[in-house]
Amino acid sequence: MALSSSMSKVNTIKMTEAQFDQLRDVIYKRAGIHFLDSKKYVLESRLSRRLEELEFEDFSQYIMFLTAGPYQMEEFQEMFNRITINETSFFRNEPQLDYFEQQVLPQLIEARKDTKTLRLWSSASSTGEEAYTMAIQLHRSLGIRAMDWKIEILGTDISEKVLKQAQEGKYPHYSVRSLNEMVLNRYFKQEGSYYHLDENIKSMCRFEKLNLKDRVSAKRFGTFDVIFCRNVLIYFDDDMRKNVISIFHDQLAKDGYLFIGHSESLRSLNVPFEQLPAPQAFVYQKV
Repeated sequence: MALSSSMSKVNTIKMTEAQFDQLRDVIYKRAGIHFLDSKKYVLESRLSRRLEELEFEDFSQYIMFLTAGPYQMEEFQEMFNRITINETSFFRNEPQLDYFEQQVLPQLIEARKDTKTLRLWSSASSTGEEAYTMAIQLHRSLGIRAMDWKIEILGTDISEKVLKQAQEGKYPHYSVRSLNEMVLNRYFKQEGSYYHLDENIKSMCRFEKLNLKDRVSAKRFGTFDVIFCRNVLIYFDDDMRKNVISIFHDQLAKDGYLFIGHSESLRSLNVPFEQLPAPQAFVYQKV
């Protein structure tokens, strides 16, 4: 997930500092995303067209609609889709995924050989590429043994729009651009300008709406062996980061692994995780 920085060049409705403070407070309370003062223009430019669609004259009217109107929850979803860019692709950050497939998965497969159960969580799954990448890696690692294992891969996101796309398992060329021809031919079928994911891989994953602020809702998903949360923590302040990492600690198995983004760190959060000595993996284990 990335915050959009593109700007509309026409009909931009200006946002006052007071309106900006009100709007970012609403976003923080509901989603935990913290907009810096320097990002005022992002909200202003991305939401001006929405105000025009709703025939609002200023952001005060929009904030009232967003917080007190009968469609406030639906509008928050619409707003969130407009202010974020869910930029992702299959096998993004290959060095990290190589470590996951070559080091972590063999250890977990050995550790779970009696129960033959593995549960993985893509906690900000966007349109599903990360979750499905893990499914492909697991399918390759287990080989013919995959039929004997119970694999559960959960993808969650706050946006219903991207979750619907994930469930379809249909992707443009941009999403599969980094795949080698062997993987592309094995796990996808091209139809027109889209690539349709193999049904066996799709069946390994399910997608649910989740706000990472919501500890109670997260708890209902149970315990996981691996959690991926990449390039999300950078949008949170320290309090929100600590809350999210604490949720992950609670949800991980005692020998579970947490993968984060290359520009993120758990330092100063005082949550019991130990970073593993793999510089490009950005992986932690629960302690």
